[in-house]
Amino acid sequence: MKKLAWTLIVAGLLSASALGAEQASSTYKLTQQHALGGTGGWDYLSLDAPTHRLFIARDDRVMVVDAASGKLLQEIPGMKHVHGVALVNDLHRAYVSNGHGNDVSVVDLNTLKVLSSIPVSGKDPDAIIYEPATQHVLTMNGDSNNISIIDPAQGKELATIPLDGNPEFAVSDGQGNVYLNIEDKGELAHVDIKAGKVLQTWSLAPCEGPTGLALDAANKRLFSVCANGWMIVTDANDGHQVAKIPVDKQPDAAGYDAQRHEVFSSSRTGVLNIIHQDSADKYSKLADVPTMKSARTMALDSASNTIYLVGAKVAERGKPVSGFTLLVVSGK
Repeated sequence: MKKLAWTLIVAGLLSASALGAEQASSTYKLTQQHALGGTGGWDYLSLDAPTHRLFIARDDRVMVVDAASGKLLQEIPGMKHVHGVALVNDLHRAYVSNGHGNDVSVVDLNTLKVLSSIPVSGKDPDAIIYEPATQHVLTMNGDSNNISIIDPAQGKELATIPLDGNPEFAVSDGQGNVYLNIEDKGELAHVDIKAGKVLQTWSLAPCEGPTGLALDAANKRLFSVCANGWMIVTDANDGHQVAKIPVDKQPDAAGYDAQRHEVFSSSRTGVLNIIHQDSADKYSKLADVPTMKSARTMALDSASNTIYLVGAKVAERGKPVSGFTLLVVSGK
């Protein structure tokens, strides 16, 4: 009798757990799809929160989309295999990395016109961010394994910082510290931009091919997503690994919502993984939201609890891209 009662209690607990997981997974859903069309591949997305405009790097142009309606507002032409867009609202400027041009296009955020181009000595500028403590724009140069430091005021590259491998995405803590994934080494680098040097490099094992990166600035936790299906959580203070969480393979972007303590990983397999941060060092799976195969990059709007992704119905290597679509995942 006692054994039976215990069995029923355990079964009840398991059922409650399963129900909780089901309820959690239902809090995020793919709510909208907007056909954007057009040719060419794509890379990073950047959300201009004040104007609700989404900037999509699209090979030879930047697509500017109204995030609320999904309407294509304008395309900014003249890009050369664009990778990313760094938005600097204080300057009313956007900085666009041109991988095949080895330069950065400067765009007026009011008119959406290209104002100038800033050459960089690095090869294949890829990820691009604004570092507010130094007021510099940084490009992660994929083919020369270094960082270009650009002064927007002077409109020129000031210096480069060498790296020991291929840089992927980067984040700033707003105080001069920049962290970036080293894709070919499975490492995470801590760079002091004011000093112009790498301070430390930490292993992300068992991570292979780290791409997307997000930062919890309050708890000083870094979230690297990896091609072999891991999210590695690193303590930004000393580089020790505090958690490893399974996610879908081939992700290319990560995001962190400080309001809700949630971490996001978008994968080309067509799944958005959502992880809840129970504490700085403890994490649990919240939801796996089906999106679209190839929807590997995203932008997060914490204010509206919305995630924007882009993918295409046909996005196979060697075939023309078709059916390019903006996907909207909403949480309650």
